[in-house]
Amino acid sequence: MDNSTDKQYLINMYEKLGISREVYESGERALEALKDRFDRIDRIAECNQMKVLAALQENRVGESDLLPTTGYGYNDEGRDKLERVYAATFHTEDAIVRPQLISGTHALTVALFGILRPGDVMLSVAGKPYDTLDDVIGIFRKADGSLRDFGVSYKQVDLNADGELDLAAIEEAVKEQPKLVYLQRSKGYATRKTFSTADIEEMVKIVRRVHPQAIIMVDNCYGEFTELREPTDVGADIIIGSLIKNPGGGLAPVGGYIAGKKKYIEMCANRMTSPGLGKEVGPNLGTLRSFYQGFFLSPTVTAGAVKGAIFLAKLFEDHGYSVFPASSEERYDLIQTVTFHEPQGVLDFCRGIQAAAPVDSYVTPEPWDMPGYDAQVIMAAGAFVSGSSIELSADGPMKPPYTVYFQGGLTFEHAKLGALKALEEVQKNKKDKG
Repeated sequence: MDNSTDKQYLINMYEKLGISREVYESGERALEALKDRFDRIDRIAECNQMKVLAALQENRVGESDLLPTTGYGYNDEGRDKLERVYAATFHTEDAIVRPQLISGTHALTVALFGILRPGDVMLSVAGKPYDTLDDVIGIFRKADGSLRDFGVSYKQVDLNADGELDLAAIEEAVKEQPKLVYLQRSKGYATRKTFSTADIEEMVKIVRRVHPQAIIMVDNCYGEFTELREPTDVGADIIIGSLIKNPGGGLAPVGGYIAGKKKYIEMCANRMTSPGLGKEVGPNLGTLRSFYQGFFLSPTVTAGAVKGAIFLAKLFEDHGYSVFPASSEERYDLIQTVTFHEPQGVLDFCRGIQAAAPVDSYVTPEPWDMPGYDAQVIMAAGAFVSGSSIELSADGPMKPPYTVYFQGGLTFEHAKLGALKALEEVQKNKKDKG
């Protein structure tokens, strides 16, 4: 077939999936404008792919390392080798990579409770962390079992007026000798920038100069493999993330990781299992094949999701919507926001994403009272792994300014379809209202 036949075939397929010719052509114009950006993202993915491959080869991963274990999980060489692969990739002394860590929030909780002791101070240097940590820390509500219950104090440094890390304020706060300095890299449910490794490096330099003994922890969720360097390459002591985000490559069915200095990993392991057992126990329960293969694929999968976020930004920008970050800005995570300033836009957007899903495309998402949030949340996620945000998904709290958060796509092509479908739904209902 020649190019014109190929194009017509593609147009026909998009029409079958509910994409009008007008929206399709908008997407093609956006793609043309993004070619140079996408080429650079592909080069970053290639470098990171080689980094992961080198770690797998250096650790002599073999077929026997993919076998399942049960019970206590003693002598699970495949599990232990996977943790060495993560440590080699992130340039750390040690790592924990387990199916027993059920989410990013759980992995962060294990690390915080593993490292902090009664009387210690936790300092968050990028404002308040993600909403699901409120009860873990004990910020607003006094949930049973929070860090506050155990005598750990919490302080924070807000971002400056420009939305950047307030380095001068961080320097002053660190003079009070907090035990742990915490930075959430990605924006979460906030309209602030995501921090690059260069941003984190500047913060680390200040902390090391003022308080060398401070433990620097970075919530790396959504940030893995978006750049050539990770926070541990610029001085962070420990990084934490979820396997159903970037590093699981869409194949991990569950899990989280903690990577960093050996003494801190040992403290986290004692909290994850029990003192005296630490990393020596914990069966892989047949997850290793998907963990290894997902990690191998994750640089490419992450790149596709990053391109999907940029494409959506450009597409909605071109139609006059408020987006953050702008399509021209550098990317350090997968998350793209669109602000509608009214609830219907959020509903229409999420229903468009759901209709583009490979699983549950026929269902209609509705807002609900999701645990850990102070407003109803709508979530669109027709995923192969429940809750996986490396797969195409969108969600947002139903409160002003009515911002929706888009992320994921196991392939760029699927992320592209999701963006087109979301625009189709938003525009259609906008026209219906006159």
